[in-house]
Amino acid sequence: MKNEMTENIGKIKIAVIGGGASGLMCACVSAQNGADVTLFEKNKSDRFLKSETFFDNAYLGKKLLITGKGRCNVTNNSDVAEFMKNVPTNPKFLYAAYNAFPSEKTMKFFEDNGIRLKTERGNRVFPQSDKSIDILSAFKKKLKENGVKVVNRKVVSIDNKDGSFEILTEEKEKYKFDKCVICTGGLSYPKTGSDGDGYKFAKKFGHTVREPEPSLVPLECKENELCESMSGLTLKNVKLSVSDALNPNSKTVFSETGEMLFTHFGISGPLVLSASAHIKNPEKNKYRADIDLKPALEIEKIDEKLVKLFSEKSNANVSNALCSMLPKSMTEPFCKYCGVSPSIKANSVDRETRKRMAKAFKKFSLEISAFRPIEEAVITSGGINVKEINPSTMESKIVKNLYFAGEVIDVDAYTGGFNLQIAFCTAYLAAKSACGK
Repeated sequence: MKNEMTENIGKIKIAVIGGGASGLMCACVSAQNGADVTLFEKNKSDRFLKSETFFDNAYLGKKLLITGKGRCNVTNNSDVAEFMKNVPTNPKFLYAAYNAFPSEKTMKFFEDNGIRLKTERGNRVFPQSDKSIDILSAFKKKLKENGVKVVNRKVVSIDNKDGSFEILTEEKEKYKFDKCVICTGGLSYPKTGSDGDGYKFAKKFGHTVREPEPSLVPLECKENELCESMSGLTLKNVKLSVSDALNPNSKTVFSETGEMLFTHFGISGPLVLSASAHIKNPEKNKYRADIDLKPALEIEKIDEKLVKLFSEKSNANVSNALCSMLPKSMTEPFCKYCGVSPSIKANSVDRETRKRMAKAFKKFSLEISAFRPIEEAVITSGGINVKEINPSTMESKIVKNLYFAGEVIDVDAYTGGFNLQIAFCTAYLAAKSACGK
């Protein structure tokens, strides 16, 4: 058996801080390119297994496991132009990273490691198994194959001394490395370990950080009581449009068809998360969400349907009559929204009221009052200033041999696999650069 210390003589020693999506990719690529890699992950597994390197005890990829509702939307099968259209924050910074490791290379990476993939609506790429654990298993297998050491400890400080990096863990253990890559994520889903450590480390080295704020996050609405009365209701194939609530003639900032749901505080679901990325400071700037409940029908056609419906069910309560056009749990709130008593008979609805109801089918409006807390966001908008990072290498412009990758950087994208692709491509470029490749 080869001696590990002998094997690692002359190798570049690289520390990767954080075992999430970017950290896993960075560790795998660095080791594959000849580096002696140690991956630090503070999350502890529920399993208690003895291991000298803590590999089995570390809870790697905790956030990765919950992405895509547990299916893991690993990337978006799009070209560079389409990819950049879906990156609202600092897209130009990502050109070198994406070109170095585009979507097709991400897909090949997983396929080469035994994961069969499929492409769904909107070019979203998932494992055929629909199980995120398979993606994590591929990473763990790659880590072991390439001899990556995993230290299941929280890093409390990183110092740059005499050209090398000294890492101190909460157990007062010290490690020395030639290079360091910070892959600690943002502030979203703190239970997965994203608690802002990376910002703290970066600031210590002189970097500036744009204040983190939630992105891809549920929205609170002024009409929260109305929303609460429909809490848990999912609407499919509806069109959601968001515009300036104070200016009826303002440009629509978001408009897409898909799925959303009502909650006790407002609205959530895929459409809403996507819309949130287009909204800035909703507490200060008032936005309105308009829901088209029947995007395939013109308002005149809806009115015709209501005339027929109220005639056929003339003696039914109007809320019951509407069950053929709306989910049952929405009929009463819809009536109240239209200023109609749910208990009046359908044949009592006059022309003016019916027209108002038809209009509400096409424009069921809610005033957005706030983002939900950043802890509920899918990703964090904000992070380390991209002007202080070399986009061609992901290396700090302030401290030599210090690199950044993933959500800790001030870049973010819309839903659809774009954010994981950012994590993977920036990690790949950081790894290759740190290895001198």
